[in-house]
Amino acid sequence: MKLWGGRFTKEENQLVHNFNESLSFDRKLYRHDIEGSIAHVTMLARQGIVSEEDREAIIAGLKGILQDLEAGSLVFTDEHEDIHSFVEANLIQRVGEAGKRLHTGRSRNDQVALDMKLYCRDEIGEIDKLVKGLMEEILKLMEANLDTFMPGFTHLQKAQPVTLAHHMGAYFEMFYRDRTRLEDIRKRMNYCPLGSGALAGTTYPLDREYTAGLLGFEGPTLNSMDSVSDRDYVIELLSALSLIAMHLSRFSEEIIIWNSNEYRFVELDDAYSTGSSIMPQKKNPDIAELVRGKTGRVYGALVSLLTTMKGIPLAYDKDMQEDKELTFDAIDTVKGCLALFTGMIATMIFRKDVMEASAKNGFTNATDAADYLVNRGVPFRDAHGIVGQLVLYCLERDMALEDMTIEEFKAISPVFEEDVYEAISMKTCVEKRVTLGGPGRTAMMRVIEICRERLEE
Repeated sequence: MKLWGGRFTKEENQLVHNFNESLSFDRKLYRHDIEGSIAHVTMLARQGIVSEEDREAIIAGLKGILQDLEAGSLVFTDEHEDIHSFVEANLIQRVGEAGKRLHTGRSRNDQVALDMKLYCRDEIGEIDKLVKGLMEEILKLMEANLDTFMPGFTHLQKAQPVTLAHHMGAYFEMFYRDRTRLEDIRKRMNYCPLGSGALAGTTYPLDREYTAGLLGFEGPTLNSMDSVSDRDYVIELLSALSLIAMHLSRFSEEIIIWNSNEYRFVELDDAYSTGSSIMPQKKNPDIAELVRGKTGRVYGALVSLLTTMKGIPLAYDKDMQEDKELTFDAIDTVKGCLALFTGMIATMIFRKDVMEASAKNGFTNATDAADYLVNRGVPFRDAHGIVGQLVLYCLERDMALEDMTIEEFKAISPVFEEDVYEAISMKTCVEKRVTLGGPGRTAMMRVIEICRERLEE
């Protein structure tokens, strides 16, 4: 069934139909299309535009279609152009003339805009739950690793000692920002386009505020041309998904590095690893690598839709049909990545002894050795040079600063005393960094409490 055709004298070319149709992918919107139609006909009856008898028949028919689709007794067939024509054709087949009145005061333009908003709004809720679940696992790691010392890096070079709790806290912050972005998008998009018609509204006395309320929107959109041509919320969602994917990718990259033979910071659970068809010793971080790889796929959806929308004049144009496959795929990709990644880090074993040894062997306490000298009156620039000599001395002898004798320390600077060992210990280096946001236990305990509160909001 076509929702148009009266002014046409020829049948649509089959290749044109195949190129034009969207039911093969927009069938995903069937629940939202039916939900929107029930709200629309409820409003039409309330306004006296259709009878109560027709309203009852239409709603019963729509609910029957929904039930049959979800039971698998009604299947999608390729003669229909899109989900809207599929639902309407089946409705008319079931309830007769009453079904033909459903589309009164409505266009496919505002109908598809509504369906897409309802779908994106639902998916934002599902994605938010997954991000929150990941943050809960990260918070568990933070709470359990306040005293797990490890090297912090800049330029992928060992820089200063931190804790695993502090390192995990950085990702908690990233995903917290992702959740706030999702919340902002939901607020901004939560206005109902239904009733905008094709582009110029309608002559029927619709109650758009009532329809918006039935569907859980803050209210109706205020410009009918913008209502049917707006895809900002889809682009914003794809942008937020790209940031989530980017954060997952950065995290995955670290896990891949930490899982290498050279680092050995983590051991992945067998359930989240794979082997080699030829090398029996291999245990590959394939899940982390796939998450990292799929990030490009999500980016592609964002760039593609931005490119599609950049030259479209008002109001609706068929180009906008391209938003659906891109968005569906990006959402499914990110949801899958979040679920798998959360399971992977929940089962991952951290080699705490290796992490601490790596921090010691990487001169991550060099800055603290310089601070030790500064606190004893040595100008920082001189202290910097003295510690540089210490590091060179240790490198030539394959040793850590802590391995030097006090005589060796004094040979380079007589300012050093026995208390230098306490000053440059991993525990001291971390614990004295007590400003909010730092890795010290006191600061981290406060941050963890804030993180708990954020998850409970």
